[in-house]
Amino acid sequence: MKQTSGPARKPAEAAIEDIRRAMRRQFSSEDKIRIVLEGLRGEDSIAELCRREGIASSMPYG
Repeated sequence: MKQTSGPARKPAEAAIEDIRRAMRRQFSSEDKIRIVLEGLRGEDSIAELCRREGIASSMPYG
């Protein structure tokens, strides 16, 4: 008998996960550099920059 490490994924759940993965926002290299440089300038707070760009507030520190 085959054992699994967790509950088996249903096909519908797998399809939803694939859709969510495809909907993730992709930033170009230029966008990433621009966001980092704006953060280093310090004109706005990091929180404000993240809200404006629609990213998590922990992302600039990664």
